Amino acid sequence: MTQPFRLPEFYVPYPARLNPHLEAARAHTTQWARGFGMLEGSGVWTQEDLDAHDYALLCSYTHPDCGSDALNLVTDWYVWVFFFDDHFLEVYKRTQDREGARAYLDGLAAFMPMDLAEGFPEPTNPVEAGLKDLWTRTVPVMSTDWRERFSESTRNLLDESMWELHNINMGRVANPLEYVEMRRKVGGAPWSAGLVEYVAAEVPARVAHARPLQVLRDAFADAVHIRNDLFSYQREVEQEGELSNAVLVLESFLGCSTQEAADLSNDLLTSRLQQFEYTALAEVPALAVQHGLGPDEAAAVLAYAKGLQDWQSGGHEWHMVSSRYMNEGARGAGPVALPFVPGGPGTAALDWRSVLTPRSEGLRRRSFTHVPYRKVGPSLLPDLGMPFPLSLSPHLDLARRELVDWCRDTGLLGSQPGDPGSDLWTEDELVGMDLALCSAGMDPRATAGALCLSAMWLAWGTYADDYYPRVFGRAKSPAAARAATDRLIALMPLGPEGDGAGVEPATVMERALKDLWARTAALMGGADLEEFRGHVAGTLDSWVWEIGNTAVNRIPDPVDYAEMRRLTFGSQLTMFLARAGRGDGGVPPAVRRDGAVRSLESAAADVGCLVNDLFSYQRDVEFEGGLHNHVLVTQNFFDIDYPQAFRIVSDLLVQRIREFEHIRDHQLPVLYEDHGLDRTARAWLDAYVRGLEDWMASNLHWHRSTSRFGEEDLRRAPAGVPAAPAPARAPAPAPGHASFGLPAFGVSAAAVGRRPA
Repeated sequence: MTQPFRLPEFYVPYPARLNPHLEAARAHTTQWARGFGMLEGSGVWTQEDLDAHDYALLCSYTHPDCGSDALNLVTDWYVWVFFFDDHFLEVYKRTQDREGARAYLDGLAAFMPMDLAEGFPEPTNPVEAGLKDLWTRTVPVMSTDWRERFSESTRNLLDESMWELHNINMGRVANPLEYVEMRRKVGGAPWSAGLVEYVAAEVPARVAHARPLQVLRDAFADAVHIRNDLFSYQREVEQEGELSNAVLVLESFLGCSTQEAADLSNDLLTSRLQQFEYTALAEVPALAVQHGLGPDEAAAVLAYAKGLQDWQSGGHEWHMVSSRYMNEGARGAGPVALPFVPGGPGTAALDWRSVLTPRSEGLRRRSFTHVPYRKVGPSLLPDLGMPFPLSLSPHLDLARRELVDWCRDTGLLGSQPGDPGSDLWTEDELVGMDLALCSAGMDPRATAGALCLSAMWLAWGTYADDYYPRVFGRAKSPAAARAATDRLIALMPLGPEGDGAGVEPATVMERALKDLWARTAALMGGADLEEFRGHVAGTLDSWVWEIGNTAVNRIPDPVDYAEMRRLTFGSQLTMFLARAGRGDGGVPPAVRRDGAVRSLESAAADVGCLVNDLFSYQRDVEFEGGLHNHVLVTQNFFDIDYPQAFRIVSDLLVQRIREFEHIRDHQLPVLYEDHGLDRTARAWLDAYVRGLEDWMASNLHWHRSTSRFGEEDLRRAPAGVPAAPAPARAPAPAPGHASFGLPAFGVSAAAVGRRPA
């Protein structure tokens, strides 16, 4: 069968190695699969299928250093998960039996008890029987924290198969951000990372959810999934009708050829691998220092990172030899032989060109060689019609007056003695920004007091967002940003005896936060206050991440940027303010944590972030010399110019709005039915959705109304603020710059308009 595209040159910087216990694992896992009814008679596999797939070879490549018993167990896990995938395809995806699939998946959770003493139900099929056996053999040597994390990733892997089934039924291809988010769940790589802990080292529970380790897991997962999508495109898309495939997603979103989409998918794979490397080398050591990890803990983290690295190279090697995938021409021409490059089994992927390919090194070079303060204006703006109506609070004028008074009283306006960097805003600038207008649209049904509080939080957050790059970015000091962030977090104690209750503010920003936190704690208590504090702390931490990139002049990887942007923009913080104090309507926690609800929130958050980056491009790039903007990140990744990147980002904005509507109209009604929600719970969730719509509509309206992004306003630097360096004009694109058919990319939904004079 002719392949639909030529496989690209992959970035594979580390050689694969082969576990010496391969043959023993093959013999063991064949006996295990047969004993649980997964072969002849299952209607899914035969012995020939299992032999051809060779999961023992996969695990021997991905876990080259473990002993025989551990390799046998891990191989059994992979046989089980691939059997589950093929069994689900045959029984539920091909028949599109959604109700049966839901009941089947719900039942599997009972075979992963946190305490084995709780027992198991009686298995009724090979998937259940295999899971019971594997869980019993695995969890006794792992901590409760690991059990919870691995159980969650396994449930995600199982449950989100419903998302794939639903999209097949709808004939719907995801947008790129949606794909990445959902593919991690259905693709299973986070689950694989859990088994890396079993084989290599369990990470300390106190840092397991910290950003550097989360990024290692996510970058690992994305690279594994995109690689798999490239090798399995023919089988999944052409033969099985799958829609969750990176190549298909980019092909559909960008309107390009399959070959171009494959090459760009490989670029994204490369970017995620380079993100993994950067995180391991730059962020993980800082994590160890920040949390005071002991030698054993630090060694466990490093062993885990090495285990993920081994998995990447081994997984690539297996894809090139497994009959399950399309792998003809995977390495192109013969390798470049060098005397110091190892040979023999497990080194087929180690080709000098795979380490230093022109595309991979071009992406890395661009990411660190951006010229700041270059001339990019005037800004382009999307001709976007927001499908959600705008409503404004009747207390808007009051909030405007109260906000000006509060900013004046707390010292946020004008330069303050002994506080370098405080000369950010004048009163005229504050009035022109009209932050109260944004709050009035985000929560049009708020009380007068709640609306004024929301406007104050928006003002403080915007001030701090300006302060960090002005003070810490120009000094290129992540350490100073980290110290300032720790003090700000300490100024938000939970109760009079909470940590930081005795901290005295030393700057205008700290004094304003202390006052604001006291006002907030008087109106919000208990779990709400604790959750809100977490959102504020997350936003502050994300600004430290921005300063770290600024210090090394690094434009972020597109996936990492998109996910961090939700934090740097304060999306969750402001969304929470709009719903605080309104209870939960009796909605079960499992429903509020459901994937459909999380996806709805992420889509709404991205709409706000994308709108902001489109409007603020000139401010960010030309006037502030910044690196953190969706348009700039897109330019860097594709190596294209501003108008082309603008069209892609505008189109992504439209697609995220459409995704929000899709979830609201198709997935939430199913969620209501699946969980048997009563009228009160449904009404609360419906109101929550309307609140997200208000948030998006207000965000766009404010960006169109504020003076914060207009070129004339940007050129009027406030008194006392050092002028930015003279802008450099962006170099003209080189001939052939718009490669891969890029002029046609990103134009399916967005009309482009230039900022009005």
